[in-house]
Amino acid sequence: MRRSVAHLLGMTLAVAASTVLTSEGMVPAEAAAELDVAAALNSVVDEPRSFGYVVGDVLTQRVLLQLNGRKFQPASLPRAERISAWLERRASRIDTTPDGRRWLAVSYQLINAPQALTMIKIPAWELKASAGTDSLRIGEWPISIAPLTPRAAFGKGDLEDLRPDRPAPLVETGPLRRRIAVWSGAFVASLAIWTGWLLWRNWRAAVTQPFASALREIRGIDETGPEAWKALHRAFDRTAGRVTLTATLSTLFEQAPHLVPLRSTIEQFFKQSGERFFGAGLPRDALSVRELCTRLRRIEKAHER
Repeated sequence: MRRSVAHLLGMTLAVAASTVLTSEGMVPAEAAAELDVAAALNSVVDEPRSFGYVVGDVLTQRVLLQLNGRKFQPASLPRAERISAWLERRASRIDTTPDGRRWLAVSYQLINAPQALTMIKIPAWELKASAGTDSLRIGEWPISIAPLTPRAAFGKGDLEDLRPDRPAPLVETGPLRRRIAVWSGAFVASLAIWTGWLLWRNWRAAVTQPFASALREIRGIDETGPEAWKALHRAFDRTAGRVTLTATLSTLFEQAPHLVPLRSTIEQFFKQSGERFFGAGLPRDALSVRELCTRLRRIEKAHER
C-alpha cells in the first residue's frame, strides 16, 4: 500500500514538472516555451515560400503595419544591405491593399549558391515605431536553397564532372604567330634605329657643338689650368661667331639669347679670365670652369636643332 502511494506521488510530481499552467490550461513545458516565443513576436507576417530557391532569386516578406489593432507608423524602413552570407536585403516599400491595410514589403535576394541542398534562415528583426517605444518584432523564417547543378551528375561512366555543352572551337594560330613575329621585328628595328640616331646625335653634338667640345676637353685636364679657360673661351667664340671679349658680350647674347639666364655668371667668368691672364692671377673665389661649362652644355643641348 505504501509503495502504491509513493509511486502515485512520484508520477504526479513528474507530470507537474513537465507541464506549465497557462491561460489555456496545463500544457507541456516545450509547448510553453514556444508560446513564450510566439508571444514575443507581436507582428502579422506574410512569409515567402520556404522552398525552391537558387542563387539570384528574390523573395519577399510582408509585414502588416498594425499593432494591437491600431495603425503602426515605422520610424524608418529597413536599409538595403547584406544581412548574412546568403541574403542581401533590397529596398523596402509600403503597399496598401484594397481593404485599406498597409503592408511593409521587404525583399531579399540570394547572393550565394550552396554545394548541396541547404536550409538557411531569414534573420529575426525589429521595426521601431516613429513615436513611443512600441515596435513590431518579426521572427526568423527558414527557407531551403538548392545548387544550380550538382558537381557530378551521376558519377559513373562518362557522367562525371561538369563539362561545356560543346567543345571550344579551335583557332588557327599560325597567322597570329606570323603577325606577332612581323610586328615584333618592326618594333626591334624601330628601337635599333632610334638608339642609333641618339648615339649619332650625341656623337655629332660632342664634335660640332661648342660647349660639348669644350666640356670634353676640360674633363681630361686641370680646370684651374690655362688650357681649361682657353677651351671655354673658344666655345664662347664659336657660339658668337667671332672673338668674344668683355666689351663684345652683347654680341654673344644676341647670337645666343638662350644664354641670357647665365649672363651674370658669364660676365664674372670674363672678368676673372682677364685677371688670370692679364692681371694678378685667379682670385680666391674663382669660378669652377668645369661646372660653368656643364651648365652651358645643358642649355646648349636644350636648344640643339
